[in-house]
Amino acid sequence: MPAATTTAAPATRPYTAGFWLMCLSSFLFFASFNLLLPELPDHLTRLGGGRYKGFIIALFTVTAGLSRPFSGKLADTVGRIPVMVFGSLVCFLCGFFYPFALTVTGFLGLRLLHGFSTGFKPTGTAAFIADIVPVARRGEAMGLLGVTGSLGMAAGPAFGSWVAEHYSLNTMFYCSSGLALLSLLVQGTLTETLPQAQRQRFSFSLLKLNWNEVLEPQVFAPALVTLLCMFPYGAVLTVIPDQSRLLGLAGPTKGLFYICFTVASLAVRLVAGKSSDTYGRVAVLRWSAGILAGGLALLVWAPSVPVFLAGAVVFGLGTGLNSPTLYAWTIDLSHPERRGRGVATMYIALETGIGVGALMAGWVFDNQPGRLPWVHTASLASVLGALVFLMLQRPAAVPARTT
Repeated sequence: MPAATTTAAPATRPYTAGFWLMCLSSFLFFASFNLLLPELPDHLTRLGGGRYKGFIIALFTVTAGLSRPFSGKLADTVGRIPVMVFGSLVCFLCGFFYPFALTVTGFLGLRLLHGFSTGFKPTGTAAFIADIVPVARRGEAMGLLGVTGSLGMAAGPAFGSWVAEHYSLNTMFYCSSGLALLSLLVQGTLTETLPQAQRQRFSFSLLKLNWNEVLEPQVFAPALVTLLCMFPYGAVLTVIPDQSRLLGLAGPTKGLFYICFTVASLAVRLVAGKSSDTYGRVAVLRWSAGILAGGLALLVWAPSVPVFLAGAVVFGLGTGLNSPTLYAWTIDLSHPERRGRGVATMYIALETGIGVGALMAGWVFDNQPGRLPWVHTASLASVLGALVFLMLQRPAAVPARTT
C-alpha cells in the first residue's frame, strides 16, 4: 500500500483528523494481538508445550526488539506510513495462520514471526504523532494515543475470551486477523509526514545497519527506565493467567485482572500526559515508579481476589503514568532527523525488558504456585532500580505550553 506523496504541514491545531485516525488505527492494532493473550497459555498446554509458557511473550518480543533498528531507520528514510503498514500486515497474516500451527514448534515459530508486527507499527506511529503534534502538547498527545492503545488492550482480551468460549478458538484467531486488517485500511487514509527531502525508495541496502544506526545514545536515560519498568510487565503477562486460575477466576472472570489493570491505566493516562507537560518528565516518572512498586508489592502478597485485583489497579495506575511520559521524554531527546531511531531505541529497551521478564517468570514459576511471589519480588526489585536511577536524574526544563 503506497504512502501518499504530499508532505503534511505542521499542525496549527493540537489534534488533527490524522491524529484521531492514527488513534483509531492504534486501537485496532493493539486489540488484534492482545485479543489472543488470555487463551494462548492453555492452547499451548493442549499442544503439549505447557513448559514453554514463558516463550509465548518472550519469542514475540525477541523479533520485535531485533526489528526495531530496522523499523527506526526505515521510518526516517522510507517513511512513517510504510513502516506502520508492514507491521499491521504481519499482524493480519499471523492471526490468519494460527489455526494451522498445530505443533509446539509451529506455534512458537508463529509467535516469533508475530513479533515483527510490534517491531514496526508502534515505531512508525510514535514518529508520525511526534511529527504532527506541537512540542508543548507532546505528553498530552502520547497520553491520548496511549488511551486508545489501552482500550484496544482492554477490549481485546475480553472479546477474545468471549469469542473462544461461545464460538471457537479458530474464530478468535480470525477475529484477530480481521482487526489487524481494519487497522491497515485506516492507515491507507493518512498522509505521509516524513519530509520529501528525507525520503528514499525502499531498497534492501537500507537494511544494512551501521552500529551508530542501531541505538540512539541521546535517549539512553528513558531507554534504561523503560527496560527496568517493562521487566515486570513481561513477568506479569506470563504468570497472571495461572495466578488468576489459582484464585478461582475462570470463564467470564478469567480476564478480570487485565480489565482492572487497563481501566486504571486509562483513567490516569490523560492526567499523566498533561502533568508531564507541566511538571516535567522525570518528576512524573518518579511517581510512576513508586506506584508500580506498590502494585507489585500487592501481587507478591495477594492472598485473595480483592487484593489481587487491587494489585492490578495500582499496577495499572503506575503504567498509565509511566508509558506516555517515557514516549514524550524519548522524543524530547531525539534529533528530528533521527526521531525514528530514537523511538526505536526506546522500543528495543521495552521489548528487552518484556522479553527478559517473561523468560524469568517462566523459569522461576515453572508451573509451581508457591513460586509466584518470587516472580513478583524480582519485578519489584527491577522497578526499585528504576526509581533509584530517576532520583539521580536532574529534571529537564518544561517546554513552554501553547494553546
